[in-house]
Amino acid sequence: CVCVLGYNCLSLGSLSRGPGGEQMHLRLCPQDYTCCSSQMEETLALQSERDFLKSVEENSQFLLTTFTQRHRRFDEFFRELIELSEKSMNQMFTKTYGRLFTQNSHVFQELFVELRRYYSGGSVSLSEVLSDFWSRLVERVFSLVNPQYQFSEDYLECVSKHAEQLQPFGDVPRKLRVQVSRAFIAARALSQGLATGRDIVNKATKVSCTDSECVRGLMRQWYCPLCRGMPSLRPCHSLCLNVMKGCLANQADLDTEWNNFIDSLYQVSEKLEGPFNIELAADSISVKVSEAIMHMQENSVSISTKVFQGCGSPRPAPGRSKRSPKESGGNRRPFRTYSPEEKPTTAAGTNLDRLVTELKERLRPMRGFWVSLPHTICNDEKMAADVTNEDRCWNGQTRGRYLPDVTGDGLVSQINNPEVEVDIARPDVRTRQLIMELRVVTNKLRHAQSGQDMDFMDSEEGSGSGGGDHGERYNDDWPGYGPYSPPYNKPARNPPANPAKPPRVRERNGSKWNKNNGHGRVRSASSQLSFSLVPLLSLPLMVTVAPMWR
Repeated sequence: CVCVLGYNCLSLGSLSRGPGGEQMHLRLCPQDYTCCSSQMEETLALQSERDFLKSVEENSQFLLTTFTQRHRRFDEFFRELIELSEKSMNQMFTKTYGRLFTQNSHVFQELFVELRRYYSGGSVSLSEVLSDFWSRLVERVFSLVNPQYQFSEDYLECVSKHAEQLQPFGDVPRKLRVQVSRAFIAARALSQGLATGRDIVNKATKVSCTDSECVRGLMRQWYCPLCRGMPSLRPCHSLCLNVMKGCLANQADLDTEWNNFIDSLYQVSEKLEGPFNIELAADSISVKVSEAIMHMQENSVSISTKVFQGCGSPRPAPGRSKRSPKESGGNRRPFRTYSPEEKPTTAAGTNLDRLVTELKERLRPMRGFWVSLPHTICNDEKMAADVTNEDRCWNGQTRGRYLPDVTGDGLVSQINNPEVEVDIARPDVRTRQLIMELRVVTNKLRHAQSGQDMDFMDSEEGSGSGGGDHGERYNDDWPGYGPYSPPYNKPARNPPANPAKPPRVRERNGSKWNKNNGHGRVRSASSQLSFSLVPLLSLPLMVTVAPMWR
């Protein structure tokens, strides 16, 4: 007889007996002549469980390593990209605008603080972040192009409140919102998806063989041949499959949601290297802000005229003679657009195309992982005999062909598993939780493909932080994606009556929003928002009339 794990061997041909000479029947292996005592059988059963857990861990290591490393690399890349974008803006704007920029740099710093907070998972609405940024910026730029006047805080709030009607920055804020929102939503969804994938693999592979039926099946296929004196005999391939499908029945139930998850990760990564490119979005922030400021400078005369008409005539600044807006804006250095070599294009020692390509190559073989895991384990020559060796393998009783059919995948299919008795009426609670986690993250990824953030679907007019610009694309935003650039004819919308975030404007009794300047006549809320360019045709008459916005 062979020696099993260092135990004293019993001679084949005599039954194992206890201390008093009584016959000892094995609980797991066939009741026949054996080399094993019941104690040895118990020890081998524990060893079979350890072998099983080790095999599951080794075969899932590819998943765990991929999700862990890819998440770390993408996270480092995205964070450094945001940092480089901010540094680039600071350096370029300081160089071209000097002290005027540094005195107002906190406006730009707050923008990047909020972008980082959003990417890190904070409860931040990108639309609100960008809207607040443009509101603060229009106040600063309006003061700079009209230095001959002194503006109170209330006056500047009047300017920012009606910026949507004035459109001092042209169409740039909307373009930037579309580009930045889509890119950041996709980047955050991908990063969170990779982290979730890592966590789910960690949980799903922490298999616990508390089910005695699973342990029985493992012991019968791997170590019962040893107890029969046939240590080199491997279990038949089909026997191994039935045992593994029984022990991994709950993991196989992850298959459908797992495949949906992998597909969504793949599709979001494609969006990131295509129309939702975050490298282009990060680069474009400083460029588009400079374009917006230049637009306001170039149109400062008409914009200032409309503001004075709507918010009232400001007070002249002390020690300055009153000059026209054209004079005040003509001597100021404009912001400029920067050449490509001045802008950062890579971060964290790599670039987006390379990261996405590497990720997609690793995602492809992940589909169907959980249902194929039994096959992967049983294809290992150390675990089971080759499928072609059907007559010279361990069939659970002796050497010979394994006759039962291989059962299907998943918990319900184990009802007729001949090797592992599985209670199909008691689904594993932890597996159900993992299925729900996969559904949640997949839903987020699918919405991110449309530029939508699920966390703000209810507060962003039903369209997420990406706004309502579905299908919009611009040649200057998305190079290489065709000439499609739909005309933008979306009407300006009035501020909502009850916005999700409190407006920056201070509403108070007797405030400037409810009175005409100098006349005290009360105006309704609807009349406050009815500003039109038509009255400007009667500009000489309007000069003597109370401001419309107040």
